Amino acid sequence: MAKKSGIFRNVPHTGETLCIEEAIKSGFNTRRTQWCNFAQGEPEVSQFQDAPSRLSWITLETHDHESSPVGGSDELRDSIAQYYNQLYREDLDSKYKKENVSVAPGGRVALSRILNALGDGKVGYRNPDCPSYPHLLQNHEYRLKQVPLQASPDKGFFVDLAQIEKHVSGKKLSSFLMSNPCNPTGQIMSGAELKKLVTIGRQNKCAMIMDEIYSHYVFGLEGEEGDRPLSVAPFVRNVDRDPILIVDGLGKGWRYPGWRLSWIVGPPKLIEAVNNVAHYFDGGASVPAQRLAIKALEEGRSQQERTRGLQVFTEKRSILTEKFQELGMKCVEEPCGTFYVWADIRGLPKGLNNADKFFRRALEEKLIVIPGKHFDLNPANKTSASKELKNWVRFSFAPSTTSLSMGVETLAAMIEGAR
Repeated sequence: MAKKSGIFRNVPHTGETLCIEEAIKSGFNTRRTQWCNFAQGEPEVSQFQDAPSRLSWITLETHDHESSPVGGSDELRDSIAQYYNQLYREDLDSKYKKENVSVAPGGRVALSRILNALGDGKVGYRNPDCPSYPHLLQNHEYRLKQVPLQASPDKGFFVDLAQIEKHVSGKKLSSFLMSNPCNPTGQIMSGAELKKLVTIGRQNKCAMIMDEIYSHYVFGLEGEEGDRPLSVAPFVRNVDRDPILIVDGLGKGWRYPGWRLSWIVGPPKLIEAVNNVAHYFDGGASVPAQRLAIKALEEGRSQQERTRGLQVFTEKRSILTEKFQELGMKCVEEPCGTFYVWADIRGLPKGLNNADKFFRRALEEKLIVIPGKHFDLNPANKTSASKELKNWVRFSFAPSTTSLSMGVETLAAMIEGAR
């Protein structure tokens, strides 16, 4: 006789949550400064020297207590459209308008709106990539078939355009979801690659869903693209027709994760469908947060925040990568992105060259990391990549410089003590 299921289904944890829960059992909490949280998924939100002052308050008006349109206020949607036009499309005829924008209460909500709006079909994504994707798709498994593209460990689990094109056309995908920069690998696609990606989407009538939430954190990219956040926006030929959806928000790049404010940019027909979902799915974003977002997106303020933030995070990244290489860990080379270091630990002493064992030993030293297996988006298949992930670890350099410096020294002592 089949076992009767409970009232609620067993909802899986994300890898980050599991790692933090294990750390809490070992005494971790956010107020204990002797811990270094290399698993941190949000940027530090403190004031950086020479950066614009952090937005901290607004005077609430009577209308701020009301709901806004589910797709966002006209003022904010206009601001977001102009943000993309000024950065990426000044010399192009096809310009974004407010009708190309939907505002959402957070990045995962934005992605969920899109997935709810997609017609029945096959959705592709890279493996590994952002670990929330399969969980978001699982809610639609009766109509959206997941078709992972397995990345090879040979090049740090990077995938190239030829693989994506073959996957999209060969599997007859209706949509393809990817983070750019990629969490956890740091892989970026830029320039001619993004231009080709747009063409792949257009020719195959496949919606390319570009999760650009880490767009501000790109290291080692030269030229014009290195001077602005990474985006597919300048390579969209027709903003009203090309099946390209961009997701970004204030949580990562502008360092306001508590505002829960993100957006979707794409063709008006797709945006209309996304907004129809929002009516029953989430009801829209906070009105006060939207007013603050307009201020955050002001051209001068936004550019200064990005420039100074990138300087700080470049310095923090170097704290990790320089020491890691000395210790025998291989890191993904520039150009790359996100505020994570994706590290191959096979060169470490026995007992530390396995990610699970590394995680357990690090907890003893009050360090939290995320083993690579938590980024396996296709765990049911016993692939070579699944096996290789056991030798990879993701380290965040989102914590403060003080915490990172302390954590790296503790990590070095742990590894040297095992030699």
